[in-house]
Amino acid sequence: MSSQFTNPFPKSDPDRHAIWEMLVDRDITAFLGADWLMVENDFAKDRFMGVHGHNTANPDHWRLAFPSLDEYRDEWLRQAQDFQKQSFSDDPRTAIFSATVLRDIEINGDRAIVHKKFDGFITKTDGTKDIMNWQTVYYCHRVDGSWKIAGFNGYLPNPMG
Repeated sequence: MSSQFTNPFPKSDPDRHAIWEMLVDRDITAFLGADWLMVENDFAKDRFMGVHGHNTANPDHWRLAFPSLDEYRDEWLRQAQDFQKQSFSDDPRTAIFSATVLRDIEINGDRAIVHKKFDGFITKTDGTKDIMNWQTVYYCHRVDGSWKIAGFNGYLPNPMG
């Protein structure tokens, strides 16, 4: 398997390894299949909130678009189902994995802040390119021994500023 599909964190670093599996491998696989059930247990539902950055570095324009997991789930499914209706000449899985970078994970006790960035594109069958260029900062909590997504600031420009 090529390096973009390989977890860069060894199993000897179990926390970072698990976070990468959750936020890269499982998230991409679930998105491509529009399979929310694959990721629903990756969230701390009772404390979740998501901020939509509207592709601006100015936090005055960021909005609490997902005050609960239900609102985020509905938007995630809408985007995943819309993606499935599109036609690509590139392999979507390869293109998304190639565009994804998750290497910065700060863990402090049972909390983690995780930086996931996208920088790439996927070519559609009509020859146009769907640009993937944004980033998300995730806030994860260890709950009953497993890492969960408690929230995020997403849809941010990459790079910021």
